[in-house]
Amino acid sequence: MTGSDQSGGAGPAIDWQGDTPVSRAHGDPYHTGGLDETRHVFLAGNGLPARFRPGFRIAETGFGTGLNLAAALIAWRTAGVRGPLAYTAFEIAPLPAAAMARALAPFPAAAAALAPLLAVWDSGARRFAAGDLDLTVIVGDARQTLPAWDGCADAWFLDGFAPAKNPELWEPALLAAVARHTAPGGTAATYTAAGHVRRALQAAGFRVERAPGFGRKRHMTTARLP
Repeated sequence: MTGSDQSGGAGPAIDWQGDTPVSRAHGDPYHTGGLDETRHVFLAGNGLPARFRPGFRIAETGFGTGLNLAAALIAWRTAGVRGPLAYTAFEIAPLPAAAMARALAPFPAAAAALAPLLAVWDSGARRFAAGDLDLTVIVGDARQTLPAWDGCADAWFLDGFAPAKNPELWEPALLAAVARHTAPGGTAATYTAAGHVRRALQAAGFRVERAPGFGRKRHMTTARLP
């Protein structure tokens, strides 16, 4: 089933492939492999959940459907870490709650994890602190908002649309800002293995490795600050 959604003016214009939203502006799906891909790329790629500890901080470029947050929160709860998971996301055009709910529906555990957030999402609040989650979604162009952020992350989920279709989120200056907002020994992971992305991460100070990708994708990228 396919279809389209202008999101009522309250979000980005999207098309649908089944229950997967596809950005009309970038011609790219919000995800391709669901929870399994998220766990492979962003959790395992950052050495999680083994690195979890009280006060651990994750940051993400591109919040999208919230699937990456859901995977991290499920892993946090399973690990039984004390205190809330601190999660900051940079998103230029948040999806409305109905679109997020539809996209998460094929993944019941993820949908359940984010149900309290989705219940208040359309109010416009982008700070959600309750129980074991302390979430901030910073809305705007990450090229401006991320360098101005006063926070720091232990792990980064670099999850913009494909570099060829959304080059703004993979610019060397932005990846240098990611490095400046990474704790010593912190990490980053992304599904892309594009050479220019790996070179930009290296130039920013990360030690970069090409790792096995998910499914049919041969490679992905992991990075660590010394």
